[in-house]
Amino acid sequence: MYLTTTISVAMVLFLIGLECVLLLSTKSLIDAVKENTTVEILLQQRADTTAFRRMQTLLDAAPYCKDSRFISAQEALEEHIQYLGEDPSKFLGYNPLAASYEMHVTANYANPDSLSMIEERLVSLPYVDKVVYQKDLLSTLTRNINKLSFVLLVIAGLLLLISLVLIGNTIRLQIYSRRFLINTMTLVGATGWMIKAPILGKNLGIGFVAALLALAAISGAVYYVMMHFGVLLFALTWQNIAFVAGVVIVTGLLITLLASLFATGRYIRMKTDMMYEI
Repeated sequence: MYLTTTISVAMVLFLIGLECVLLLSTKSLIDAVKENTTVEILLQQRADTTAFRRMQTLLDAAPYCKDSRFISAQEALEEHIQYLGEDPSKFLGYNPLAASYEMHVTANYANPDSLSMIEERLVSLPYVDKVVYQKDLLSTLTRNINKLSFVLLVIAGLLLLISLVLIGNTIRLQIYSRRFLINTMTLVGATGWMIKAPILGKNLGIGFVAALLALAAISGAVYYVMMHFGVLLFALTWQNIAFVAGVVIVTGLLITLLASLFATGRYIRMKTDMMYEI
């Protein structure tokens, strides 16, 4: 009985763990897409080496800057010639292109409101000419990401609800098979907590062992996907690992505890005659 219950709960907790992995994987993918947003900071023609150093120092310290690359006026001219096949300096007599910085923003700042604020701050600097990024594309991307996140959260919520119901029913069925033993203990004078304590202890143990089995299965699945398909589902940081492990273990313990309390209490209060009718 306990082995069957443990395996059943472990399978449901495995599903909950996969939900967490799916959410983290989606978040990692969304962050990667957001951090691919490029912001071009065009400097004024009169900007000198001191202005370049100040700009680099500012970007290095800014929380919104993931990384940046300095492009000198000569490099900008060479890239222009490479892409368009013409050299404007030949008929103008000078290089009309100015130095610039290409910056990738962090995921938290890759939205229209934050980038608008960053643009205002950078344009106010005396050596910055203008800030260029694809506003329409960013707005569309943000809108689609918000829709996708909402759909995924709804699906995860439904799957979580189904998983919790399955765990609760599994524990209740296990206690149902012991209803006559519970009734007998009640008839000989055992108090409610004297009856509940051993049942709660065993079911908490089942929840914990099931959670460990589920985590082992999730680890094996993530490792298999990573080794055979070369896909890292989510960043294997301590925070992400602790999140998945915490959700699985806490869910296993909490649901087995609550289901055991409610089911045991029901049979403690139930009269002997009713035992034969359910």
